Amino acid sequence: MGYFTRVLSKDEEFPPFVEIAQLVRAEHPEYSLTIEEGSEEEWDTLLLSGNDEVEVALIERNPVTDGSIGQDEVADFIEDIQDCKPKSGVQWLEDYLASVRTIFAFQHLQGSETMEGSNALHALRSALWERGDAIIQADGEGFTNEEGFHIIWQFSDTVSGPWNMGVLQDGVWRHFSMDLGDPDHRAAFMRGTVPDDLTSTLGSGS
Repeated sequence: MGYFTRVLSKDEEFPPFVEIAQLVRAEHPEYSLTIEEGSEEEWDTLLLSGNDEVEVALIERNPVTDGSIGQDEVADFIEDIQDCKPKSGVQWLEDYLASVRTIFAFQHLQGSETMEGSNALHALRSALWERGDAIIQADGEGFTNEEGFHIIWQFSDTVSGPWNMGVLQDGVWRHFSMDLGDPDHRAAFMRGTVPDDLTSTLGSGS
């Protein structure tokens, strides 16, 4: 299957190919987008690759409609998060996923393993996410809220290092950076609370 990250958007609309191709070329001139399936106005699959033809990522646009692949993906996500923590994040995410109308799925390929390729992929993914009303999902990590902070735990038990997290308390997001390998930080997040030795900033309401 490979490794995927995704932008999950509440918007049925999506940018035309020319717009995002120009963005990639302007910010990362060593990389370009080509259409693999679809047309410039109704693209289905794009390929991000370097000028050296090393492939960085395949990007699929999956509308969420009755009987669609996108609808199946949303259903799988809702099933997958049932046993995740914190429960406040899971409940928020269930409601959010029910409103998702478009999934942009990034399959990371060989070229994404270089810093330059990873930066080009990140720029494209961020451009789709920053259009608004969207969250990010990453295999083996979990989901963010609309402000880009991770809200449920899907990491492996051996993970460590700093990570930007968010917990929902009284309808307001509290954002903080924690050490994923710190057992106290991890336990607090699982309970849906900010670790005692950390300070948080207020995000938007739910």
